[in-house]
Amino acid sequence: MFYNLLFPLTSEWSALNVFRYISFRSLAALVTALVLSILLGPRFIAWLRRLKCGQYIHEDVAAHAAKAGTPTMGGLLMMFSLAVSMLLWSDVTNVYVWQALLVFVGFGAVGLWDDMTKLRHHQNRGISGRAKMAGQFAVACVAMVLLYVDSHYSSKLTIPFFKEVTFDLGIFYLPFGVFVMVAASNAVNLTDGLDGLAIGPSIVACLVFSIFIYITGNARFSNYLLVPYMPGVGEVTVFCAALVGAGLGFLWFNAYPAQVFMGDVGSLAIGGTLGYLALLCKQELVLSVVGGLFVAETLSVILQVSYFRWTGGKRIFRMAPLHHHFELKGVPESKIIIRFWITSILLGLVALSVLKLR
Repeated sequence: MFYNLLFPLTSEWSALNVFRYISFRSLAALVTALVLSILLGPRFIAWLRRLKCGQYIHEDVAAHAAKAGTPTMGGLLMMFSLAVSMLLWSDVTNVYVWQALLVFVGFGAVGLWDDMTKLRHHQNRGISGRAKMAGQFAVACVAMVLLYVDSHYSSKLTIPFFKEVTFDLGIFYLPFGVFVMVAASNAVNLTDGLDGLAIGPSIVACLVFSIFIYITGNARFSNYLLVPYMPGVGEVTVFCAALVGAGLGFLWFNAYPAQVFMGDVGSLAIGGTLGYLALLCKQELVLSVVGGLFVAETLSVILQVSYFRWTGGKRIFRMAPLHHHFELKGVPESKIIIRFWITSILLGLVALSVLKLR
């Protein structure tokens, strides 16, 4: 909004020319979302306590018994801070910014539905798996159709580390893109089991994709780095920065010991948005690298369930997802979180190396 209101006045006040730069507005969006989250956090958490939005703790995780009753649905705080910051600092006429917000709010709405159902039942039983998947698929389908019909968007699948290897999926790119968003959404949701565990890697992934998004929307940089160019996409960098700021502000209260949990309204929204960002900048497969931690957590669940059924009751891990396995081995929660964060940072650096190693 500031861009749309103030940039046209640069002919009269040259100092306002600073609003033309995406880098400046991205930094401002990050700080705005961060400050909003930190300032509103205490009142928001108190409001959740008054509504008795306490988290149900599964009895199999005895070490988490003390966390029972901790307010959940903290993702709403991120959603509000992100939306306000984005509206203030982005070009509100840019269609890609609104599509990104649509994905975040859409997946968040599905998560909110699930969270509210759990609270009504007073246990860890939300909406049915089919209902949740149907909601996620609906949001992802709308987002993919909007991308696919865009004349600047390509249905080609780029392969990391190979500059001239692409596969045109044609109409099949639609279900592929839907799968990416839904899979990413559920992967982040599975990872959200310890204080700050999911939001840390999510911030790293969003930072990485903000760089890819900026390059994709810059004709000179995209040409030099052999990244598919899409005019107008660079503006989504402001959205990414606002999401990073909102995530950092949430982490202020979610760090161990957590004062609030993000709930499905936060984890589903963040995961689906990361999937959308990867599709938008044509780095679909890079998502599996930068989000390698989410992939590992998801695979641990798939392997555990499959092996359990195949062997009639045997287990690979003491408990899935993977972070619970380490907990039951006696590794302190704070140490698991920090090590997972370090892993995500290293994976983020590997993902960025794609820009040159090809």
